[in-house]
Amino acid sequence: MHQNRLKAVTENMKRQGLPQILVSSTASVYYLTGLWIEPMERLLVLYIRDNGECALFGNALFGLTPGGDVPLYVHTDADDPLHDLVKVVHPGVLGIDKSWASSHLLSLMHQRPDITPKVGSAPVDEARMKKDSQEIEALRSASQINDEVMEASLAAIHDGASEKELAAYVEHQFALHGADRATEGMIVSFGANGADPHHCPDNTLAKSGDSMVFDIYIPINRYWCDMTRTVFFKEADDESRRIYETVRKANLAAEAMIHPGVKMCEIDSTARSIIEDAGYGPYFTHRLGHGLGIDCHEPPDNSAVNQTVAVSGMVFSVEPGIYLPEKIGVRIEDLVLVTEDGCEVLNHYKKDLQIIR
Repeated sequence: MHQNRLKAVTENMKRQGLPQILVSSTASVYYLTGLWIEPMERLLVLYIRDNGECALFGNALFGLTPGGDVPLYVHTDADDPLHDLVKVVHPGVLGIDKSWASSHLLSLMHQRPDITPKVGSAPVDEARMKKDSQEIEALRSASQINDEVMEASLAAIHDGASEKELAAYVEHQFALHGADRATEGMIVSFGANGADPHHCPDNTLAKSGDSMVFDIYIPINRYWCDMTRTVFFKEADDESRRIYETVRKANLAAEAMIHPGVKMCEIDSTARSIIEDAGYGPYFTHRLGHGLGIDCHEPPDNSAVNQTVAVSGMVFSVEPGIYLPEKIGVRIEDLVLVTEDGCEVLNHYKKDLQIIR
């Protein structure tokens, strides 16, 4: 167990009135134990009491071996996976990970009617929001690689290239840099396709004047990078330039005002007001950003409704965008680390308007 991280979790449990919790997400188990296990439909649970006592429950197929400071309970596919867990949990309130399968929860509730399940992800989620020095270095390193991959990928644009071809090129570049395998493909979108923020690359070829959105992200040594740059193919008309500069201004203004004590909703508002003042408010259709670490999307939610206050060690994205249906999409995204007196932008690839000829 990472004892400092466990201590933060148990302190959160006490403050939130959760005497015991079940941690089941792959990322959260890894955060606390250093074990990366993707259980699929099988049972994986780390049980934690607010006094720091822990136990790990998993299938024999996971290759877990006894040892260390956490008791291990192993079952097989022929066993009831809850056989040991139902004997360990205490009566009363039990925090349940938001990702835990209902098939396991319902079985636990049937076998232990004396427990009161409550959503119990917050103690770990809140601990994970504040990155420690090891995590910060991992995120810096991943973002540096992302800068290099972005530069190589934009340099690979050529006449006749399709979205699919360039998305595959991005994936290959990440593989060359030792990245873990992503669970989904890159976002590369040309022209009107860019108006869909989550467009899946297809066989579209770029036309002169098209915006080209590259949203590239992947885990590297378990920690994610995520960056978006938008360039233009051969030329950019006046409206395209105006949209781009509006998004760039929103990105820079939001990053400039980030510091400990500012609310997430205030960061969103700073970027959103610039886009609204330029007349494109209805076309900024998503939150400003999301937390990032072992998961690509994790707390804090950088949105108009989130009252969470920024603290040193948080890492999240700043990614304003404008999306005109059937015409153009522009998004510029960086990751930022909140520091003691401001923020550190983890991405360094240039944001000046680029025309790829």
